[in-house]
Amino acid sequence: MLRRLQDFDVKSKRALVRVDFNVPLDKKTGEITDDTRIKASLPTINYLLSQNARVILMSHLGRPDGKVVESLRMGKVAARLGELLGKEVLVAPDCVGQEVESLALGLKDGQILMLENLRFHPEEEKNDPEFARNLSKLGEIYVNDAFATAHRAHASTEGVAHFLPSCAGFLMQKEFDYLSKALENPAKPFLAITGGAKVSDKLKLLFNLLSRVDILLIGGGMAYTFLKARGFSIGSSLCEDELLEKAKEILDQATKSGVELLLPLDLVVARDLNNPADSLIVSIEEIPPDYGGVDIGPKTRELFKERIKNAKTIVWNGPVGVFEVPPFDEGSREIALALTQSGALTIVGGGDTAAAVEKFGLAEKISHVSTGGGASLEFLEGRPLPGIEVLKN
Repeated sequence: MLRRLQDFDVKSKRALVRVDFNVPLDKKTGEITDDTRIKASLPTINYLLSQNARVILMSHLGRPDGKVVESLRMGKVAARLGELLGKEVLVAPDCVGQEVESLALGLKDGQILMLENLRFHPEEEKNDPEFARNLSKLGEIYVNDAFATAHRAHASTEGVAHFLPSCAGFLMQKEFDYLSKALENPAKPFLAITGGAKVSDKLKLLFNLLSRVDILLIGGGMAYTFLKARGFSIGSSLCEDELLEKAKEILDQATKSGVELLLPLDLVVARDLNNPADSLIVSIEEIPPDYGGVDIGPKTRELFKERIKNAKTIVWNGPVGVFEVPPFDEGSREIALALTQSGALTIVGGGDTAAAVEKFGLAEKISHVSTGGGASLEFLEGRPLPGIEVLKN
């Protein structure tokens, strides 16, 4: 269990809140292109405002590598948050120091202060104790609402919690509750779908899931390593030859554990992603040598959808095709739609998978779309996340 924000008295107190405002910016104009992460923090911020707390927000933006980068200042993010709240958001000139402390101590009830980019200081990513202590001087209570950074032991995500009473914000709590339920107490049958490009990115996830799920569906680029491990010729499809033995080990482990592990039966293959007209639908026994897999085929979609229909808990991490390039997004689209029609508890984790369901306009019909790419993957792998461990009772 995490310590919960609603169990703390925050009235008129300075709440130091770690949010994830690492939003994408237009390379030419520097403008915010997607404010989803800012909106995800609104329930926590609005709750604190309703309690007349004095809200101090801290986040990183981009990768400034410990130096001040003008294009990565937090002013534009503060302005967008102010628009969403209909309220002025003050902007600090830095995230630590005497001037920032004076601003924080001078806040009135219901005011909001946005600190400057944490990663302008190299001490942030080093989890420097003195830097964490200086951040902690700004608040009376620490609230972590940045699940997407919880797998990093940084000063603002882990270090500060050692200096202040600390708790999880509503987004952090929601992420923890959904992912924990899937891993610890799932309604059965429990089905997992894994995709994405590489087996190497998902090895720990696959081994952890094998001890928990009833059915495992594998698609995407990683499927071709498994197909080759089973003896199929995969043409020019993506393959990690150095992991063929690991793939065989996973296949054997599934059999021993009684897990139904399903690979594609047929595929959409192409010679060139930019020439969809030249693509073919072939069985896994008939992949031409100069073609590579780009999506699961129609028979595989029907097989996967049949299993999805009967599942009670579903976790999906990784698209099953090149969803960024139509029409090679059809497999992922049909999988996403099947999840929304299943009646199961559905959890989508990982940046690309979340982007896919957003693209298809189906995110709101999924039980939970995780905001944390790397963090949700590590959680599902069974790893302890530093930013969560410090918030546990």
